[in-house]
Amino acid sequence: MSLGNLTSQFFANIYLNELDYFVKHILRAKYYIRYVDDFVVLHSSKEQLKIWKKQIEEFLQNELMLELHSDKSKILNLSRGIDFVGFRNFYYFNLLRKRNFRKMKFKIQQFKEGKLSQEKILESFQGWNAYSMWADSLNVRIKLSLKISNDVYQTSI
Repeated sequence: MSLGNLTSQFFANIYLNELDYFVKHILRAKYYIRYVDDFVVLHSSKEQLKIWKKQIEEFLQNELMLELHSDKSKILNLSRGIDFVGFRNFYYFNLLRKRNFRKMKFKIQQFKEGKLSQEKILESFQGWNAYSMWADSLNVRIKLSLKISNDVYQTSI
């Protein structure tokens, strides 16, 4: 089942509950966040993170028959930002991924070209706007709101 499927997301949460317990109670990681099959562990010591990464890899292989994605499993400095659940997460703020903004602009362009209905563009924008509110994105949201107002409502008059 692909992870886009709601039942596979549900089963991933159940299956990876063992990982949650391992990281929180065995490794005693204070800052651990997981969303379906993506997770982040934060610590001030790079060396501690290297140790935990190896222990997590071994746990996943031995207990759950899973492995970490070699390209996506990295130890990064939080000051550079961490790409997690659609945002670029920093210590004190979150930003939207640039591709998120570009995708919405692309949908507006599709509407202008007649490839997307007014109902669909407004539905897409409403979802995008609610999602983007979780980031520090006021200026971006205002910019796209104005673009939607000009492009969508001008054509309906």
